[in-house]
Amino acid sequence: MRVLLLSNGHGEDLSGALLAAQLITQGVSVVAMPLVGHGEPYRQRNVPLVGKTHAISTGGLGYTSMRGQLLEVWEGQLVHLARQVIELWRRRRQFDLVVAVGDVVPIVGAWLTGRPAAVYLVAYSSHYEGQLRLPWPCGWLLRRGRVRAVWSRDALTAMDLSQQLGREVRFVGNPFFDMAPPGQPARPEEPSQTLALLPGSRLPEALRNLALMLQMVGHLDARLASAEGLQIKAALVGALNAENLAPMAHSLGWQLNAAGSAMGRGPWRIALVWGGFGEILASSDLVLSMAGTATEQAVGLALPVLQLAGDGPQFTAGFAEAQRRLLGDGLFWAPGPTGSHATLAQTARLAGDLLARLRDPERSKPLRQRLEELAQERIGPPGGSQRMAAAIIAAATRAAAQRSTASMASQHPPSPDGNHG
Repeated sequence: MRVLLLSNGHGEDLSGALLAAQLITQGVSVVAMPLVGHGEPYRQRNVPLVGKTHAISTGGLGYTSMRGQLLEVWEGQLVHLARQVIELWRRRRQFDLVVAVGDVVPIVGAWLTGRPAAVYLVAYSSHYEGQLRLPWPCGWLLRRGRVRAVWSRDALTAMDLSQQLGREVRFVGNPFFDMAPPGQPARPEEPSQTLALLPGSRLPEALRNLALMLQMVGHLDARLASAEGLQIKAALVGALNAENLAPMAHSLGWQLNAAGSAMGRGPWRIALVWGGFGEILASSDLVLSMAGTATEQAVGLALPVLQLAGDGPQFTAGFAEAQRRLLGDGLFWAPGPTGSHATLAQTARLAGDLLARLRDPERSKPLRQRLEELAQERIGPPGGSQRMAAAIIAAATRAAAQRSTASMASQHPPSPDGNHG
């Protein structure tokens, strides 16, 4: 059994890579084609790639603005996609099933191969507008029989699309959530609390985001550091190293320690952690996030998330507002101009209020109950990659059986008297 995974974006690549890892453990031959970026999640799991990879500064998020769209054209993304489509057509007979992970772009790519397909619509949700309006020609393609299975990212979308498309759309969980720590977050027994900083994964945006977060921390009530013993931990990608952190931190009055593992200013100390995202979430009480998939994982763990919009290209005010519609009222934010002194100060006050609410057993009870509900509604339980991999194998098996039956019928047509020879 041979499966091709098509994905277009860092979060989509992560889900695709987790699916690939599950399929490989079950003996399936898997290759991947990331349509945006270099497919690092696939590379990290030793999933073979086909075609050339191509990174762009927008990270595939150019559709959010006219400037971003023009930048993607300038950086050759359309030419790259055309080359990938040609490569797909050339290799089309190598695959029993093509799995599209993301939005309309990989769906069209899967359709152009002419092979049986399955679709994980991780990029779309009915929570955005109440009823999902799929871009053309997405809805038409998903109604075709060649698309053997469709999975959504939440239960509401599955119900909505099942009615719209006139076919079953299933919600089996989200593979990206399997990267979060298992079970419920392990709250520390000591009275101190932990604030997690998630500045994102794309550079140079992540560095700018972290700079905004440091400014926000400077507005926090100093009593949180002394009397309450608030701990702050930043989950960083490898590219955000001490070499590029030091100048930015110094310009804002922060100093890195000799080991480069923490930075401090006044009463505040921030632990810098690389490769420990899951551990940070597991010990956190509140998450300050300027990220996409990482925020969704925090919501899946029933953690309250405080947003801080930046200049993008991903985490803009518009993206943050769309994320709130997607993930629900467990996300909090302070209104105001992006990066302004007033907005940062109000965000800091909101963080203090949320931490105080979480410390109070009576006040925190309804909040925690609501967060648990949102985790199930918007993200689903862990194990999504295993369940979706099993469904992919089932779809590929059915497709192979149907091709075999059709091939046998063409080789042995019925005789004129109606009997088979």
